Amino acid sequence: MEQSKFFKLKGKVQHYQWGGFTYLPQLLSLNNDQQQPFAEYWLGAHVQAPAELDNGSKLDSAVAAHPEWLGARVQDAFGRLPYLLKVLDVKDMLSIQVHPSRESALKGFREENEAGVPLSASNRNYKDDNHKPELMAALGDFWLLHGFRNITSMQSILAAKPELNFLLPVFGEGNYEALYRTVMEMPADEVKGRLDPLLERIIPLYQQGSLDRSNPDFWAARAAITFNQPGQVDRGIFSVYLLNLVQMKRGEAIFQDAGILHAYLEGQNVELMANSDNVLRGGLTPKHIDVPELMKHVRFEPVEPNILAGSAMNEKETAYVTPAKDFELRRIDLEAGEHYSLKAETLDILLVLNGKVLANSGARTVDVEKGAALLLAAGAELRLESATGAEIYHATVPA
Repeated sequence: MEQSKFFKLKGKVQHYQWGGFTYLPQLLSLNNDQQQPFAEYWLGAHVQAPAELDNGSKLDSAVAAHPEWLGARVQDAFGRLPYLLKVLDVKDMLSIQVHPSRESALKGFREENEAGVPLSASNRNYKDDNHKPELMAALGDFWLLHGFRNITSMQSILAAKPELNFLLPVFGEGNYEALYRTVMEMPADEVKGRLDPLLERIIPLYQQGSLDRSNPDFWAARAAITFNQPGQVDRGIFSVYLLNLVQMKRGEAIFQDAGILHAYLEGQNVELMANSDNVLRGGLTPKHIDVPELMKHVRFEPVEPNILAGSAMNEKETAYVTPAKDFELRRIDLEAGEHYSLKAETLDILLVLNGKVLANSGARTVDVEKGAALLLAAGAELRLESATGAEIYHATVPA
């Protein structure tokens, strides 16, 4: 294989305020003496934070210069690397959010450009012209909110919390849009008046350690402590009760398509998504919330969380299959002394999450330590061997 089809790849850390302080620095063997939050590690070609090849070039520029790396099928379908691979460490809760469809993203991005809204503006809704379906695989116990509860569950929780009883007639027999519109368009002083009694009751229980993570009260109290400002209560706290509270175990994955309200609450994951950073927020954040724009994209329907265990491709590689055409996440598990060979059909990225491997392309052999990544261009053939055993996440585009 030509050396030009096989590179070590270095991603970019994003220091968002909700990130942890130890997981990513340890994974990447980085010093964090300044105690910065390490929230996300990006391995992709997004213009905001492109990864770098070991020859010094940025991945977005390299793909533009070598479109053949994508392979003819992906090049014709997308014209660019269609996915973005990330590792996340969620210490503090992320915002309630939803992602737009491809058509909506194209339209919104164009309109904001025409209106002269700078890409870096805090009130910008669309950072690019792409949709952002996403898959996350848990690296340990992981908690998130995912989609509206079913009708029976919604009625039960609204009835069980006296402070939320007023929403029962609004929801009725399943009026999700009326329910969500009510809490999102409610005047701020009414939000405070409705939620203060609830928070006065549950925050002391949270502080005493009396609430379990399986209880939405735990996350509502944590959200209030994290996000409420003097005299203001974050309306996203309502959503903690309206959405499914999901606990995931290591190795389990979940897919989030356009329109599904969700929020990551706590834990670490590997995330693979369309190459986009478009987020419309609905609370639990100090960032910009555009309620009319948000409401255009929410799917007002119940969601049954679909936990993916992965499908075995062979003895060593497991695939998390989703409807997304932009990406597919796979996991390669090697025991000590085992080896595995693969051939890239498009531009693939491999991330060694645990252990270390010897990667051989025939023309080149490199040691790949924990936290390091490889890029394989279309046509590249690779043999992986591990003396220690290894867990490797493999990002590609489905056939």
